[in-house]
Amino acid sequence: MTPLHFFCVVIVNGLMLSNPFPLFVVLIFSKTKEMENNNNSSDNTNNNNPPSNANVRQRKAPRLCCLCNVQKAVLKRPKTNEMICKECFFRVFEDEIHHTIVSNKLFNRGDKVAIAASGGKDSTVLAEIMTKLNKKYDYGLDLFLLSIDEGITGYRDDSLESVKRNQFVYQIPLYILSYKDLYGWSMDEIVKAIGRKNNCTFCGVFRRQALDRGAVKCNARKIVTGHNADDIAETVLMNLLRGDIPRLQRCVDITTGTEDTLPRCKPFKYTYQKEIVMYAYYKKLDYFSTECVYSPNAYRGFARDYLKDLEFLRPSTILDIIHSAENFHFSTAVTIPQPITCVRCGYMSSNDVCKACIMLEGLNRGIARIALGKKTIYFT
Repeated sequence: MTPLHFFCVVIVNGLMLSNPFPLFVVLIFSKTKEMENNNNSSDNTNNNNPPSNANVRQRKAPRLCCLCNVQKAVLKRPKTNEMICKECFFRVFEDEIHHTIVSNKLFNRGDKVAIAASGGKDSTVLAEIMTKLNKKYDYGLDLFLLSIDEGITGYRDDSLESVKRNQFVYQIPLYILSYKDLYGWSMDEIVKAIGRKNNCTFCGVFRRQALDRGAVKCNARKIVTGHNADDIAETVLMNLLRGDIPRLQRCVDITTGTEDTLPRCKPFKYTYQKEIVMYAYYKKLDYFSTECVYSPNAYRGFARDYLKDLEFLRPSTILDIIHSAENFHFSTAVTIPQPITCVRCGYMSSNDVCKACIMLEGLNRGIARIALGKKTIYFT
């Protein structure tokens, strides 16, 4: 008996084969029966029965916009978690801001309004929205762009080019003032003199006064800024963490400086930053997106990171913080400094000499410093 024979019972496709039987015959017989079965199965499938649903990949139908139920949904609103199309997003985004403007009576017909324009996403969307709503709803506003050049190389010079392009698009006047012209210092020079610590404090104080000066120079009656819901919620957290009660009392006001001759309005008070970015993206607006080279050391950055962590867990956190701050009740024992006129520059201040003038004096004397964690500025 050859090695190709075996001594056992083999069952191949239901047939019992006993010894002795060549092994290679068994293998050939088994393979032949398998090919016949496969051919029969293929014929039955092609001739009689369609393929089963389990073997066919089903193409999922696109989700429709939950507002119009016509167009394909392309985005999820961060504020409401709704899946909507681009056109519906544009509509609700603009309608909500219009409602904010009208319900809070931010403007009067005939007002000359300065749009604070930095070239970033917030101010670019603000310019787009203000010019569009002004025409659509006939606000009757005289709009113009107002930009401040802080003198930050590689940042503000590039962003101002974006502002200039937008001025051509929206066909409204543009006025630019610089720190160098107003104060004799650029931010690059200030940082070189004081270091990177607390430079945002200098910039914030100078920029606020520079906007006021520019608006007064252009005979504006109001200033609109691109401060959004995220910015306001961050400010609430910062004032809470610092225990700054006077600022906490007014930081959620949609219009500030009402005691002054030049109020500031925030049409984006209830508008999420993510939605502003989405609006700019889908509208293909021209804006500058690079972060200021000095801002990573800002205290606000820590509050922003904390807020983003909260938003991830609960998307409504931003508006929840704002609405909570709107309903704060403060002790009557807490006194708010009454605005007076600075004896040096003539602009609003809570003291005889405004903070901008004190800082500027310190810079000119070469001894300006800011005490960390203190509210007063001192010289050494």
